[in-house]
Amino acid sequence: MLDLDPGAYAAFIWPAYGLTAIAFLGMIASSLNHARRWRKRARELSRDREA
Repeated sequence: MLDLDPGAYAAFIWPAYGLTAIAFLGMIASSLNHARRWRKRARELSRDREA
């Protein structure tokens, strides 16, 4: 059985998990945003090259 009770350290462990999750979500969002911008820029450059 999975025991999720961290005992006396719960006040430190659960917020650390939360901050880690927030950091991961921020990094994922940032990566997707940068990829979207690079893809748009690549399309613009290829369009300029064709014209």
